[in-house]
Amino acid sequence: MTAHPLTSLDPALPPEAPLAMPVQDLGARPVPQGAPAPRRGTRVARAFAIVTAVVIAAGLTREMHAVLSVASLTSVEIVMLVLFATTIGWIAFAFALAVLGTAVLLRRRFSPPHFLAPRARPRTRTAILLPTYNEDPARVFATAVATAEALADADVHEAYDLFVLSDTTDPDVWLAEEAAFLAIRTARRPRARIYYRRRPKNVERKAGNIAEWVRRFGDAYPAFVVFDADSVMTPRTLVRMTLALERRPELGLLQTVPLLVGRWSLFARLQQFAARVYGPVMATGLAVFSGDAGNYWGHNAIIRTKAFAQSAGLPHLPGRAPFGGPVMSHDFVEAALMRRAGWAVEIDPALSGSWEESPPSLVDLAERDRRWCQGNLQHAGVLFARGLHPVSRMHFAIGILSYLSAPLWLAFLLSGLLLALQAQFVRPDYFAADFALFPTWPVIDFERALGLFGATMAVLLLPKLFGLLVAMTSGPVRRGLGGPLRATAGVLLETLVSALLAPVMMALQSAAVFQILAGRDAGWKAQRREDGSVPWSEIARRHRWHTALGLGLGVAALAVSPAVFLWTSPAVIGLVLAIPLSGLTARPVPRIADAGLLRTPEERAAPPMLVRARALRGEIAAALGAERPAATRLLDTPSLTALHVAMLPPPPAGRIGVDPAFVVALARLDAAESVEEGLAEMDRAETVALLSRREGIERLLDRIRPPSPAQAQAA
Repeated sequence: MTAHPLTSLDPALPPEAPLAMPVQDLGARPVPQGAPAPRRGTRVARAFAIVTAVVIAAGLTREMHAVLSVASLTSVEIVMLVLFATTIGWIAFAFALAVLGTAVLLRRRFSPPHFLAPRARPRTRTAILLPTYNEDPARVFATAVATAEALADADVHEAYDLFVLSDTTDPDVWLAEEAAFLAIRTARRPRARIYYRRRPKNVERKAGNIAEWVRRFGDAYPAFVVFDADSVMTPRTLVRMTLALERRPELGLLQTVPLLVGRWSLFARLQQFAARVYGPVMATGLAVFSGDAGNYWGHNAIIRTKAFAQSAGLPHLPGRAPFGGPVMSHDFVEAALMRRAGWAVEIDPALSGSWEESPPSLVDLAERDRRWCQGNLQHAGVLFARGLHPVSRMHFAIGILSYLSAPLWLAFLLSGLLLALQAQFVRPDYFAADFALFPTWPVIDFERALGLFGATMAVLLLPKLFGLLVAMTSGPVRRGLGGPLRATAGVLLETLVSALLAPVMMALQSAAVFQILAGRDAGWKAQRREDGSVPWSEIARRHRWHTALGLGLGVAALAVSPAVFLWTSPAVIGLVLAIPLSGLTARPVPRIADAGLLRTPEERAAPPMLVRARALRGEIAAALGAERPAATRLLDTPSLTALHVAMLPPPPAGRIGVDPAFVVALARLDAAESVEEGLAEMDRAETVALLSRREGIERLLDRIRPPSPAQAQAA
C-alpha cells in the first residue's frame, strides 16, 4: 500500500516519556510524604460543621421521638424513628456547610480588596487531557481548538499541550475523530500543540485511559489538567492553577468548581440557576471544611503528575461487578489515595472561568446518576482502606449515604403510611400477654409534628436563601440574574419544580440502589448531550412505574383519611405527574426565558471561550460532512487512510492469538460481491477489528483498486 505523504504535518503523538504508576495496596499503610498540618481555620471550620450538624440532627431526632412517643412506641414507630435519625444527619451536615460557606463568602465580600500579584508566566509544562468515549467528535475537537487558540492568544501556549484521548468503540465515531484531527492539523489554526490517540481496548474506562497516558507520556509533563467532553476553561484559570502547583510543592491536586452553562431545556436551566445561586455557598463550605483533604470530581482540575503516578494507581476491588472489579467513581478514590500519601488535595471555588454542561433532561440525569450510584456504593470497599485521612472517609460515607437516603426516605414514607393504616384499621389488643391498664396503639402528637415539619423544611430550604443572599451582594451576579425580584422569583420557581421532581428522583435512586444490590452492573454508555432529544415514548416508558407508585400511595392515603392524604400529597403529586413533568422540563420553555427567569450571568453575556467553542463545533461538523460509515469515510480520503494506518498500534511481539472478529470480517469481505455489501454484513466488533489492523486496511484497498493490466489479462 502506498502511504500518502504526511511530511508537512506534525506527528500525532509526542515522543514517549514513560512514568511508572504502581497499583496501590488498600490494605497497606503507606509512609506519607509529610503533608502540612491543617491550618487553624480549617480545624475551626471542621469543628463548627460537625458540632452544628450533630446538634441539629440530635434536636430534630429528639423532636421526632417526642412526636411518636405520646404513648409507648410501637414497632412501626421505632422503625420510623430509626429511619429519620439515619437520614437527617447528612441533611443537617449540608445545612452546616451552607452556613459555613455563607459566613466565609460574606466576609470576603465586605473585606478590603487584596492587590493582585504581577502577572507571571508558568514554567511548568502542562498537558491538558480530553478523554472521550463515543462522543461527538466536533464537540471534542472544538473544545481542543478553542482552548489551544485561547492559550496562543494569551501567549502561554508553549507551556501547554492538548491530548484528545479516545476510548471510542463505535467505528463510525472513531473515523470521524481521526477526520476531525486531520482537518484541524492540516489547517494549522491553533499554535498550541494538539495530539490524538485511540486505545484499542477501553480497559478500566476513564481511569484506565488517563493512567495509560501517565505511563506513556507522564514523565515529560510535571502537571496535567483533566477535561470532560463538555469542559471549558479559560487560559487565565489554567495559568493560575499551574502557578499554584509551582508555588506550593506540597499541593498534589487542585479542583475548581465548574459552573453549569450552555443548555436551554427547562430542566438544564433549573440546574444552571441552582448551581449559580446555591452552588458557591455549598462549594465554599465544603472547601473550607475539607482543607487539604478535599475531593476530586474527575474533571476541571490540575494534578501533579508524579504525585498521581506514585500514589493513585487503582487496584481492582475483590468480587464481581457491581461491587467488585475496576473502580467506577475513580476520582474520589484517587483523591483519597493522594491525600493518604501526604499530598494536599484542595478545592478552590474562587477559581472562575471553569465550566461544564448539565444533563438536558431528568431521563439523562437518571442515566448518569445510575452510574454514580453504583460508583458511590462501590466505595464501601474502599471506605476502610488503611491510612486514609478521616475527611477522605467522610467523603466516601457522605457519597454512599446520599444514595442510600433515597430508599431510606421511601421507607420512612411507607412506614408513616403503614402507621396511619395501623391506627385506622388494626384493632388494639386489650388482652396482651403483659398486663396493661390501657391497650397499646399508635398515637402521634400532631401539633409537634407540624413544628417538626417546619423545622425540617427550614433545614432543607434555608441554604437556598443563603445562596440568594450571597448572590445579591455581588453586583455582577445580581445584574446577571436579572436583579433581586427576578432572582427571587427564580428561586421560588426552582424550589417548586425541584419539590415536584424530588419524589421522582427518590424513586429513581431507590430503584438504582435495589438494582445494584441485586447485582446489576450499570456498564458505561456515552452521555446524551443535546437538548430536547428525549421522545415522549421513552419518557413514558421510564416513568410509568413512578406514576403507578404515586397512584397507589394516593389511594392508600385516601383510604385512611384526608389528613393522611395531605401528609403524603407532596410525594403523590410529584409521582403521579412524573411523565408530564419529565417531558416538559426536557424541552425549552421560551416564555420563562423571555420573562428573564432562571437566567444566569453566563446566559446574559456568554463568555468568549464558550462562544468560540460553539462556533468551532459548527465549523468542524461542516468539515466532517454528513455521518458516514467508517470504511466509506476512510476509503474516500487518501490522506485519512494514511493517517489512520500511521496511528495504528504495531502488532504485539511474539505469538499472536487468533482474533475471531477479524477472521469473520475478512471472510465476509471476501465472500461479498462488493466492499459495500461485505461491510454491511459486519457487526460493530467485526468492523472495528477490520479497521484496527494493517492487513484489514490492505484487504479493503485491494478490493477497490483497479486491476493491473496483467490481472485484467489473466481474468
